[in-house]
Amino acid sequence: MSQSSSSNNLVAPNSRGALEQLKFEVAQELGITLSPDGYQGNKTSYENGSIGGYITKRLVTLAEQQLAGQFK
Repeated sequence: MSQSSSSNNLVAPNSRGALEQLKFEVAQELGITLSPDGYQGNKTSYENGSIGGYITKRLVTLAEQQLAGQFK
């Protein structure tokens, strides 16, 4: 896993591996091949944005399902 220059900090640092796995799963579903070394500079903004958008959508869905289970 490469070091990122992102200023985003994970609330749960132990989740980094799961998020990386999710990124590769989503990219595969979208038919986008990611470089295992972490360099994505050869991808278009659309491709990278699509991956991030679908990750966010999936995480929101999971959170909604968990919240719905808490309030039944």
